[in-house]
Amino acid sequence: MSSHPAPENDVNRRSFLKASVGVGAAAAAVSETTSSQSVSAAPKAKPTKVVSIGSRRELFVDEHLIERMTGAARQQLHNPVTRELSLEHDTPWEGTSCGYHSVFQDGDLYRMYYRGAQLTFIDGRLILNQHPEFYCYAESRDGIHWKKPSLGLVKFKGSKKNNIIWEGVGTHNFSPFLDSRPGCPADQKYKALGGTMREGGLFAFASPDAVTWRLLKKEPVINKGAFDSQNLAFWDAEAGCYRAYYRIFTKGITTAKVWKPAGVRAIRTATSDDFFNWKDATDLTYEDSPEEQMYTNQVSSYHRAPHILVGFPMRYVERGWNPSMRALPEREHREMRSGSHERYGMGLTEAQVMFSRDGVHFKRWNDAFIPPGPERPDTWNYSHLGMASQPVETKSDLPGAARELSFYGKEGGWTGTSCTLRRYTLRLDGFVSINAPMSGGEMVTRPLRFTGKQLRLNFATSAVGSILVELQRPDGTAVPGFALKDCHEVYGDTVDREVVWKGGSDLSSLQGKAIRFRFVLKSADLYAMRVATA
Repeated sequence: MSSHPAPENDVNRRSFLKASVGVGAAAAAVSETTSSQSVSAAPKAKPTKVVSIGSRRELFVDEHLIERMTGAARQQLHNPVTRELSLEHDTPWEGTSCGYHSVFQDGDLYRMYYRGAQLTFIDGRLILNQHPEFYCYAESRDGIHWKKPSLGLVKFKGSKKNNIIWEGVGTHNFSPFLDSRPGCPADQKYKALGGTMREGGLFAFASPDAVTWRLLKKEPVINKGAFDSQNLAFWDAEAGCYRAYYRIFTKGITTAKVWKPAGVRAIRTATSDDFFNWKDATDLTYEDSPEEQMYTNQVSSYHRAPHILVGFPMRYVERGWNPSMRALPEREHREMRSGSHERYGMGLTEAQVMFSRDGVHFKRWNDAFIPPGPERPDTWNYSHLGMASQPVETKSDLPGAARELSFYGKEGGWTGTSCTLRRYTLRLDGFVSINAPMSGGEMVTRPLRFTGKQLRLNFATSAVGSILVELQRPDGTAVPGFALKDCHEVYGDTVDREVVWKGGSDLSSLQGKAIRFRFVLKSADLYAMRVATA
């Protein structure tokens, strides 16, 4: 549980889970936002009660802290940079249907898990699972260069010289995580969910060492859903419970005996105190997003601001056959796939990003977070940019630069004998910024109550750009000594810089008081703020 106080006049995740409030009523309490992905108009008026932020880092990924924006200031979604191929799934037990990657950092080691499976087309027919599905393991010391250790655990065609960690139930979508729950038994340090409706639902697994796994229970622990996708779980320290996110269809019937899904692919969440008994199953809602097919969810706590959940769902769409579809890469094979099932050829996918402060209601940015990009082999197809479970921190290849976030997205599949995983990078906290061009703009927060001493920013400006900060009372008048005219210009490009006024940077005298932060930007992006304790 975070030591920071819960925001006043807002539902934090712990209080949300304890409240017996209907989804409709809760959704009605969420403020509307504009559908534009670069928001320049002032959002609807927010309540004026104080939001307590303690000393935690706050990102501007939603409108939670924003009272108003004026001038040319806007919220700007940022796209990750395309980097190198991280893994090629080219061994006989991997193949063209590798996917549903899970990744996390475990001390000095990065761990990755993924399905091994082969799809083959023979005489225009799709042949599924020429060998059983397996779950495989890779590891890295830097999150950039990966290796597949020979583990000697599972036989493939008579040999254990492979990186397979699991066979049997759950191998379609086995999704491990590092369990950070206080008091977690050592032999359950690593946990996973996996399973399909055909198998009865989602099963619980555990491991003491991240590579040798066992079933925790013979029966599924979640049995109402569709589950034919990657289904994730993690310990939510802010809410004090486990969270699961899994696939449903909005209509139809999806049981072990009857499989007639209808409606759209969507996401449901549930909570548990012990990883066995799950409750409060609730479908996700979105502030201002259309109904779309969410193929995966990839939700986790953002490690630098764990009170914020971030997800990278794979958006799925069928565009139909037309000249543009026929002009996309690998047309001949696309047409072959459609001969087996039309959506295999004309389905397109990409990564989105979404954020939540209670685990149920999300701000989903409607523009693509990672679009398919330039047309080339192994892109613009069904399952392209299926993302690994969460981002991890890695070093920059620029000497002296700050660390960055690494994401991993699938490429290829369907054709040949393998598929690949590509890395993408983004600055720390760099999902969304408050942006203003040279013409300038301002953003004023709602009244905030903090416990720290120094205002520190994650920001970037041009050589002539700047950020000025004024501290205001709730009525909008400047706090003496912290007016705009007292602030030294902030410029540069860093993930952590102290703001200094003429009288210094110590905000101790304002701790516990309701303070608005007025940011005046010129040729600048503001990504995050915190009032640090030191």
